[in-house]
Amino acid sequence: MSFTHRAPAAAAALLLGAPLFLVAVGAVPAAAHGAPTDPVSRAVACGPRGGHTESAACAAAVDAGGRAMLKEWDNIRVADVAGDDRRVIPDGQLCSAGIEAYRGLDAPRADWPTSRMRAGERFTLAYSSTIPHRGTFSVYLTKDGYDPRTPLSWDDLEREPFLTATDPVLQDGAYRIKGTLPADRAGRHVIYTIWRNSDTPDTYYSCSDVVLTGARSGDGAGGGDERGGGGGAGSDAGAPSASSTPAPQGRATPGAVAQPTAEQPPAADASSASGGVRGSAAAPVAAATDGSDGLPLAVAGAAAALAVIGAAGGHYLRRRRS
Repeated sequence: MSFTHRAPAAAAALLLGAPLFLVAVGAVPAAAHGAPTDPVSRAVACGPRGGHTESAACAAAVDAGGRAMLKEWDNIRVADVAGDDRRVIPDGQLCSAGIEAYRGLDAPRADWPTSRMRAGERFTLAYSSTIPHRGTFSVYLTKDGYDPRTPLSWDDLEREPFLTATDPVLQDGAYRIKGTLPADRAGRHVIYTIWRNSDTPDTYYSCSDVVLTGARSGDGAGGGDERGGGGGAGSDAGAPSASSTPAPQGRATPGAVAQPTAEQPPAADASSASGGVRGSAAAPVAAATDGSDGLPLAVAGAAAALAVIGAAGGHYLRRRRS
């Protein structure tokens, strides 16, 4: 059989199959990725845009877990936790979520890059993400008396989060969630963020090292529950939003400023003039490694296939007319 007889059948088959192919492409599952950029998480601070890759803490983390951590700073996730975080994630491994490649982030040391924040004041948590997903953020703070030279355990965190947010809107590459820091803390602490996806089986874990200065007299509010996000990253001393439900907290000593102890080397300050990690939260550094980048490529492939089909069909029609 000549090519001229086979061409119509092949072209028809391709044309009929193209819509099915496009439907299949559209059905490819997308994987969420994310991490806090303000206050900056350990993984972000040690990543390409964090500006602290060469710091002693980050260098030690890479030596312990490998350089993959630098690229995939937004991929500290565990599947099928189903809200049972304290059982699934072992003590001493909260920052790595028990993942071997990130075990360097669990190192108990007092020189992790920090973000400076003021206790008792409004702030906006900026959480960079590559793909929008539904889910709940739960944000915890270490208890008074936390020692950064000991491995972080669940007992170091308050039992309940001081801030939660369900299904905030992803805007310009980041979720921005307003809240109020507890007013009864000062010095070095860890803000521990859990993002539990409701439309994927994944839960994300992040440690952000902060230095809290004392709240001003009269600032005694703490806690909150945010439904959605907005505003910019960093400190936010504006009035609470309508959806905020602050709970009373103890009062910090006015003007108290944390100072490193003699045996604690000064930590690198991860805060920039505008707050948060250097660079835009809208430009995530890490590329998805589990197929989330495949969607644009597959669509491009589908477009190329349709172009070939069109060319073949046009060639066949010209042959018939000649």
